[in-house]
Amino acid sequence: MQELMVYAGTLDCYGKCDEIIEKFLSVQVNAAQVYRVTDTYGQQIGETMEIRERTLPPVAREEVLYVEADGSMIFTRDDGWKEVKVGRLFKSGDCMNPNEESNWIRHSQYIAQLGDSKLFTAQMDDLIASYGRLDKRLVFISDGATWIKNWISDAYPHAVSILDYYHAIEHLYDFAENYFADKEVAMKWAKEQETLLKESEVATVIENIKKEAGAKNKTAQQLMEYYRNNQSRMDYKRYKQIGAKIIGSGAIESAHRTVIQKRMKLSGQRWGKRGAQNMLNLRTTYMNEQWTKVIQLAKANASVVI
Repeated sequence: MQELMVYAGTLDCYGKCDEIIEKFLSVQVNAAQVYRVTDTYGQQIGETMEIRERTLPPVAREEVLYVEADGSMIFTRDDGWKEVKVGRLFKSGDCMNPNEESNWIRHSQYIAQLGDSKLFTAQMDDLIASYGRLDKRLVFISDGATWIKNWISDAYPHAVSILDYYHAIEHLYDFAENYFADKEVAMKWAKEQETLLKESEVATVIENIKKEAGAKNKTAQQLMEYYRNNQSRMDYKRYKQIGAKIIGSGAIESAHRTVIQKRMKLSGQRWGKRGAQNMLNLRTTYMNEQWTKVIQLAKANASVVI
């Protein structure tokens, strides 16, 4: 019964779990009970489960390991909006139709940590190290966040680091829309630059922005600086020949929705820091297909009333 309460509490808000359990089992519990049991198990999972244990098989010789990381915001009672660091690892061999509309990834592993980037990157480092030395078969895809970029360059200098293509062109189209008065002209110019970016002609795009907007336009300066700072991570023509040919961070954007938002950004929710991390422990356990860990705890707690 405790395991079922935790399962329900991991998937939906506590206020609905008592209704669901009564509907399916004809057993009455209340939302406070579901909260106490779920929160306790989330804490125990964090204390007793090695959350950095690898859940994916070794990387085959012809495969690459993709690593994506990003921040997702949740609302806390004490400090308002706080960032959850989210990581997702998956192998190129598990990417089904990666550049098609119906793409999906068969198996992934997730890590989620509230607040502390050092603790998060330490967990990611341990997990990545469990695959052995991969060098160029280790591929990171991320946006321009400084903490992620610095972590990758410091810890994995031989890996492939890709600036998310969609972030790169999003900034481009935003600039064009704001700079050109004629929307058709803006779209035509932006598409021409996008084609150049796909061909890894970043220096040409920077020069074209400079020629078009001049050196004194603040928005143009910001875009050129963004591209200069990330130019070494924008060789998209080469990246399209690696692994599953992925150049965008859609996998981590999906993780925001499935790991965090689906349970922790429901209407009116406010989290305590400890309770939020306990829920993150359970959400990643669930998403990593490690629910047997909770079942084992339930057996150990069989005589304990929570």
